[in-house]
Parts: sequence; C-alpha cells; structure tokens
Amino acid sequence: MWDVLEQVNTAPLEVRDLRVSYGPTRAVDGVSLEVRAGEIFGLLGPNGAGKTTTLSAIEGLLEPDSGSVTIGGIDRHAKPREAKARIGVQLQSTGFQPELTIAQITRLYAALYGVAMSRQGSRDVLRSMGLEDEASRRFGQLSGGQQKRLSLVIATIHDPPLVLLDEPTAGLDPQARRQLWNRIEKMRESGRSVLLTTHSMEEAQAVCDRVAIIDHGKIVTVDTPAGLIEKHKDDPRVTSIAHGQVTLDDVFIGLTGEDVRD
Repeated sequence: MWDVLEQVNTAPLEVRDLRVSYGPTRAVDGVSLEVRAGEIFGLLGPNGAGKTTTLSAIEGLLEPDSGSVTIGGIDRHAKPREAKARIGVQLQSTGFQPELTIAQITRLYAALYGVAMSRQGSRDVLRSMGLEDEASRRFGQLSGGQQKRLSLVIATIHDPPLVLLDEPTAGLDPQARRQLWNRIEKMRESGRSVLLTTHSMEEAQAVCDRVAIIDHGKIVTVDTPAGLIEKHKDDPRVTSIAHGQVTLDDVFIGLTGEDVRD
C-alpha cells in the first residue's frame, strides 16, 4: 500500500507542457493536466487527437520531445522504475497468452510485479472482479467483457495509486460496459486515481469527475462534465449544432468539429 500521507500531499499525476512528435508531425503539443487523489479524470478527443500518445508518454512507452511527467511526486524521466511501479495500465487490446487459465495469468503477472500470491490469493483477487467462477477457463475462452475485467485485475494487481485506462469499454455491449463502469468506480472508492481515454460522452458523464477535451495535440478545455456544458452552452460553435438543450456531445463536436476523423 502506498503512503497515505504522500497520496494526500502530492498529486498522483502531473503533466506539464508535454510535447511528442512522430517525425515532422507534432502529436502532442504542450499538454498540461493534473489528476487529483481519488479522482477519475477523462481524456476525450477525436481519433488522432493525441489521447493514446499522451498515455504512452505518461506510461513511459515513448520519450517526449519536452515537458515533464511526475507521478506521485516522482519524475518519470529521472526515476522511471520508481514511477512505473506506481502505475497500473490497461491498454485497448490485451496480449495475454490465450492457452493459460486466468488464474495462471493472475499468478504470473503477480510474480512479474514481485507480488506474492497463492492459488487462494489469485481466486480472491478474481472474486473482487466477479471472475472467480472463471478461474479455470483459458483466456481465449473468455467473453470481451470478461477479458476487459481480467485486464483490470492485472493493471491493479500491484496496488498502484494511479491507473491508466485506454478506452476501457470499447467494443463492449451495454451490460458489460455498465459492469466495467462499476469496477472503475470501485477503484476510486478504494482511493486510487484513474486517467481514462474514451470516445463515449455517456461514459464521461457516468464515471468521470473531471474531463479534458484534447484536439490536434492540445487541451481545449477542462472541467466537470456538467461544468463543460455550463461553460460552453452559449458558444456559437456549440449552439449552432445543438438540438434543444446543450449536451456534452454538442460541446465536444462544437469544439472539435463535425468532420469524421480516421
């Protein structure tokens, strides 16, 4: 368990003036954001807006051109191992071995993180995600929703104070999506902080305490979902596309444009 006093006094995540380029293309252009203790923070944006690249830079999968990432007061660049130990990550797609049972996968990744876990311990962890009855099933036999829930188990198996979720409910049916929302909210209740990317305005309003909209690598606006609506309800770009009362969808499209992104 992380130090509670440190969690109170230090933001779980601070990103300052982050810039990332792919050749001549600037994918992230001066992004700054802060995720507070016990907060679910949503990063919304069209395809290619810079969401996943921002998460990759925070996680350490790529080095930014400039800027800083501080995780619980630890500089990710200066102390990458210490910073990484404080993060749990769920990517859009999982690469777990399909022939292994989920109990075996749980114990394997616990060992990789240096977490002692018995067979009973792995079942207890799986029970917390509603997967105890599936412990002996192979990963390749699980439904999409069950695979996503197992990914959350692995992302949090080392008890990190910060969890990064890249479109955690993409491709799930409404029932599986609601179940995963409940699991994410339980992370907040346990004191963890969550940064998630999503295309879903419904998801942002359902689970996020605050939301940032990113477009062309820049943060456009940040507030609570209700605060974003209130802040931009009279913006001509928003009112011109709204049908009746302004929604978060209207704000998102008004600020990022109506063109479809590939």
